[in-house]
Amino acid sequence: MHAAVTDAAAAARRARARRLAGLYALTPDELDTPRLIAAVGAALDGGARAIQYRNKAAPPDVRRVQAQPLARLVAARGALFIVNDDAALAAAVGADGVHVGEDDGSVAAARAIVGEGALIGVSCYDDPARADAAVRDGADYVAFGSFFPSSTKPGARRATVGLLRQARRLGVPVVAIGGIDARNARALVEAGADALAVIRDVFERPTPQAIAAAAAAIAAVFSATTSSPP
Repeated sequence: MHAAVTDAAAAARRARARRLAGLYALTPDELDTPRLIAAVGAALDGGARAIQYRNKAAPPDVRRVQAQPLARLVAARGALFIVNDDAALAAAVGADGVHVGEDDGSVAAARAIVGEGALIGVSCYDDPARADAAVRDGADYVAFGSFFPSSTKPGARRATVGLLRQARRLGVPVVAIGGIDARNARALVEAGADALAVIRDVFERPTPQAIAAAAAAIAAVFSATTSSPP
């Protein structure tokens, strides 16, 4: 029975991983919970396929208060909900997964907390060897970046589009991050990015309508790239 349960969880995880495609919107450092929920709803309206809850400014109690309704909202809209850095919070709110960086512990440690059915994404920066190791350890997707200058992380290591082409061999979804907007997104999608992780160009907008429009502009890049002739 235990093996059957584990196999079913692993199959559910693979199905979740296949859904990681398109706009992957990362939340801003917003302490106003109703405003954050409205912004995420607008991003979903615009076509975001995944939301990562990332709030470096919030204390743990606020993070829990924000993550729970966001998890419900995103699930109701049929998108993926990922928690940044905090496997315990991801498990507590029933998130689809957790995303970890180089200072956030191992894939195995995260897996022990979130379980076999949840996704684990790993930041790989500009390092293909780190991506290789992450996939061997059980990561469900890998992220590279920064591809462009980013006000969120101005000192971030810079990655090249060649990494995206190289990463296709890993057999897991590949996410690009860092300074991405509707104007520079197409080159990354054409190079092999399955999803584009974006904070500023989506959420630094004055109204929910503007957020939805910004999300739609990036989501449209995937449609245009897929429909273009080779």
